[in-house]
Amino acid sequence: MPAIAPNPPSPSLPQRVLLVENSRAFVQAVAQAIEQQLELPVTVASTLAEARAALAAHDDWFLVLTGLVLADGDHEAVVDCFLGRELPTVVVSGVYDEELRERLLRRQIIDFVLKNTPGSLDYIVWLVQRLERNRRISALVVDDSPSARAHAGLLLELFGYRVVQAPDGDRALAAVEADPTIRLAIVDQEMPGMQGIELTRRLRALRARDRMAVIGVSGRDDPGLVARFLKNGANDFLRKPYSREEFFCRVSQNVDQLELIGSLQDLATRDFLTGLPNRRHFLEQAEQMVPRMLNVRLPVAAAMLDVDHFKHINDSWGHETGDHALRALAQAMSAHARHQDLVARFGGEEFCMLVPGLEPDELAAYFEELRKRVEDLRVPLRNGELNMTISIGVCAAQPGDSLHHLLNEADRRLYLAKAGGRNRVVGEAA
Repeated sequence: MPAIAPNPPSPSLPQRVLLVENSRAFVQAVAQAIEQQLELPVTVASTLAEARAALAAHDDWFLVLTGLVLADGDHEAVVDCFLGRELPTVVVSGVYDEELRERLLRRQIIDFVLKNTPGSLDYIVWLVQRLERNRRISALVVDDSPSARAHAGLLLELFGYRVVQAPDGDRALAAVEADPTIRLAIVDQEMPGMQGIELTRRLRALRARDRMAVIGVSGRDDPGLVARFLKNGANDFLRKPYSREEFFCRVSQNVDQLELIGSLQDLATRDFLTGLPNRRHFLEQAEQMVPRMLNVRLPVAAAMLDVDHFKHINDSWGHETGDHALRALAQAMSAHARHQDLVARFGGEEFCMLVPGLEPDELAAYFEELRKRVEDLRVPLRNGELNMTISIGVCAAQPGDSLHHLLNEADRRLYLAKAGGRNRVVGEAA
């Protein structure tokens, strides 16, 4: 029995948020925060009738945030309206009623939020952002009990995750190897064959802490179990039976931490202006790729690229326009590059590429196509548009070449391209 795979993700996920509430001040604050901070479109309704009309007018709904006090519907009618359409729903209430809250949570609303408490607006914005991002993350549930596996899977689906289920450790490992979108694993300890702690240790060999969170789960009353899970690579632990809210909080906290680590890594390895990898990250990756390709006698080439007359662009149009030009070039390079290519901004108007697997004729055509792509670019500006060109120096590696030699030679050929009139590629014939 293979691991149970999720449905393939939609290429274009729904984005629209429906905010149903009769307090104008609250609506304005929430709608403005979501639109400005998350860049999600918000449609507002103050009655159930307006909400139904909005639902009929659009079909790209991602989430409903609704109050319970509406002129034309009681609590049950309001919730029925949205859950009956299978819309993810968060209830936002001004009154805390524990019995009502428990009843609505049992009906599979996502959350019950008090709107008049300190920090409630920040929590709502965080929750919407978390739910929106969850749709791009797969979560793995590993448990030999079909009912326990289904329970955790349903909770994760309620929070927007795509869910993969596995009944044992071997199939869990196979699922992680096959699916790079798995960022979270819920691992039960008590399973026949490979137990949860051993599975966690093996998962860590496949995917590091900064790429996947592992939460151990057990119903055993063993005080040493938590420490053993953590020492073998788990990020957290849940003891069965767990509440739905504890489950959501722990899962969300661990996924938030993954994203924070990713953001810090981006700051260290990416160029802030263009979003491309920076010089340091490029050199680290290229130092490994060049000898690896040469050792198996496969072609690899380095290229240095430079925006022609970039100082003139800055002086004539201003530095903001220069930044637009660099971002447009970075986007063109990213669109042109294959998944195995390395692309980076080295600094200023200088960019670098490392391109494996192309023979000389293919290499020449590859960079000529990139040159033409940039030449055809039209960068929109407030008072017109900017066109630009680039010069490219290319050096294909020979046996025994170092990365340092490749980059120096590509840089020399870039200089020749500039000296030869710019807007050209200089390669092996130089």
